[in-house]
Amino acid sequence: MILYTIPIISQLETVMKHVLSWFHTSLGLPWAWAIVGTTVVVRMLLVPLTIKQIHSMQNLQRYAPQMKEIQKKYKGDKQKQNEELMKFYRENQINPAASCLPMLLQLPVFIALYYTLKHFDSNFHPGASANLSFLHFIPDITVQTTAVWGGYVLLVVYVLSQMASTFFMAATADKTQRTLFMIMPLIFVFVIAHFPAGLVLYWVTTNLWTVGQGLITRRLVAQTPAPSLERRSSRTPPKDDGTSGNGAKADAPAPKPAPSASQQPRQVRRKKKRTSRR
Repeated sequence: MILYTIPIISQLETVMKHVLSWFHTSLGLPWAWAIVGTTVVVRMLLVPLTIKQIHSMQNLQRYAPQMKEIQKKYKGDKQKQNEELMKFYRENQINPAASCLPMLLQLPVFIALYYTLKHFDSNFHPGASANLSFLHFIPDITVQTTAVWGGYVLLVVYVLSQMASTFFMAATADKTQRTLFMIMPLIFVFVIAHFPAGLVLYWVTTNLWTVGQGLITRRLVAQTPAPSLERRSSRTPPKDDGTSGNGAKADAPAPKPAPSASQQPRQVRRKKKRTSRR
């Protein structure tokens, strides 16, 4: 491939070869589990950026109504709309690119692992290919995923895990975008099926990490409620929260004052009709 002729690609492959070799030789892990261990280390290093990503997503959710108003106001002038949005981002410390940064930083790891698995026989000693199975249903993680029956199982796990991770990562997107993100794994699976099984294993591990991270985040980080504007008419009385003027809650409702004499209803006496006798 033309991409492999770039010097940095071969350097990334060399780094990945040493990392996998360390997991396999020093820790005694099989090659498949060495890929899992490498994935976990990469995601741990990206935790600070992931925290920023979560904060950025919360800010986008918090200020979504204001941004929609800006888009609606400058609908006919895209340049002015972009300028006002960028100004709004700076004033409220919003970084829309923060959600894409962890994914972009994983791209070099993905490329390095792809070429390492593709050139596995030349990267490692001849006896290294003796333990390339994963959980006994994938005999060789360096071959194409669809070359073995276990690869189809791995692809199903990939689709499910990708959908689950998308559910957490696209929480602030609108309904149309979330639907598109949920459909993308079903389309992209036909591309990733031609990759080595070890590369799909890396992707599945990344997705499962994202799912676990999303579950922990939902428990530890308070979710930002979507702002809503309450519409009140002129006849709608203000809600009584049961507090007095000084902020203390009243123990009992105050008795109604007795109406004064001027406010009491006036009683009218009806005169009896007299019948005349002849």
